[in-house]
Amino acid sequence: MKASQPQESVPAMDKPIPCLISAAKLDERVRELAREISADFAGQELMVVGVLHGAFIFMADLVRHLTIPVRCGFVMVSSYGEDTETSGRVTLRLDLTLPAKGWHLLLVDDLVDTGVSTGWLLDHLSRKEPASVRLCVLLNKDARRRVPIRPDYVGFEIPNRFVVGYGIDCAHAYRELPYVGYIPTDESSPSSQNHG
Repeated sequence: MKASQPQESVPAMDKPIPCLISAAKLDERVRELAREISADFAGQELMVVGVLHGAFIFMADLVRHLTIPVRCGFVMVSSYGEDTETSGRVTLRLDLTLPAKGWHLLLVDDLVDTGVSTGWLLDHLSRKEPASVRLCVLLNKDARRRVPIRPDYVGFEIPNRFVVGYGIDCAHAYRELPYVGYIPTDESSPSSQNHG
């Protein structure tokens, strides 16, 4: 889960959100990732674990294009509250409810930014005695990386912008956009940066 910005910093909803990655490019790349993942896990027991809430659309599209049988589960964490900078303390809001022992786990997240929450989740899942744990992210933004996370599957490398759309929000808004856009702000402002 990527914490939202404080309510007062939400841009006016009537202003257009500039497009960073089009719906067509998202569809094409998700299909490519699904082919790659299907080939890598052919004949194995795969459980796809989505990180709520930001990854729900990406994960739904991804699993529908997989050509192998999968189980699906979800987790949710928080390390921000209402701040735009991570506290470094991760709180588990929802744990995986399916048994993971012996399964190959694929953690699916919307984006990796600082890596604090993602690193914590990878460690948490590895304690469940899976056969393996891999990471698939739609967006990789390493400009502010604090934890050395290297995703196994990456949709797109992106610049240091506060992105929204395709499931990703800004104070609970914009998740419904069919593309990945960005909030036009001062690049030096903390509010221009996502979390994760």
